[in-house]
Amino acid sequence: MLGKLYLIPTTLGDTEPLEVMPISVKKVIETLDYFIVENEKTARRFIKRITPAKVQSELHFMKIDKFSHELETRNYLDVCQQGISVGVLSEAGVPGVADPGATIVKQAHEKGIQVIPLVGPSSILLAMMASGMNGQNFAFNGYLPIDKSDKRKALKELERLSRDKNQSQIFIETPYRNGKMLDDIRATLHQNTRLCVACDISLPTEYIKTFTVGKWKSENPDLHKRPAIFIIQA
Repeated sequence: MLGKLYLIPTTLGDTEPLEVMPISVKKVIETLDYFIVENEKTARRFIKRITPAKVQSELHFMKIDKFSHELETRNYLDVCQQGISVGVLSEAGVPGVADPGATIVKQAHEKGIQVIPLVGPSSILLAMMASGMNGQNFAFNGYLPIDKSDKRKALKELERLSRDKNQSQIFIETPYRNGKMLDDIRATLHQNTRLCVACDISLPTEYIKTFTVGKWKSENPDLHKRPAIFIIQA
């Protein structure tokens, strides 16, 4: 029998794991010794926090990040042929969504390995839930261009798509550039376009607000180095 591939959620910050995810996640981690992760140190810390009794010296870690080539990871699931199950851990949130773990999931399907996603916090979905925008039709666009001119063109295009398709448009920014992103949105989009800014989701410092772009011109939250999701709807 083939081993399985478990997609294991992690917290979105310094939160007790079992406050934001079900006990089933802990039970699965207790059964696994092989993990595919972005960062071994943070993965070990999370595993120790959710399953303190697990023997760390018996764990095996395989690295995958945005720089990993698919050929480098082709043998990561070979242990599944021996009936050994493997877990994929994201740095924050859920694997495979805005996360390099999607490459491993693709390989699992190609090899006939069962993929089991576990319930946990996703900043994208939690922000969408709390935004008050169209949850029937939305798109996640990842990072926008860094160049100021290209970024403004991208923002205008997302605003157009939102208006034409009645579609909420979700995007993110590197945390230290969040303030600049908010400035660019205020300077670029129509004053009646709605904008949700959601940061530090599930943490004690959580901040989620939806206003028109015009109203945002008088709102100045401190977003610096705080993981944030931006959603617009025209």
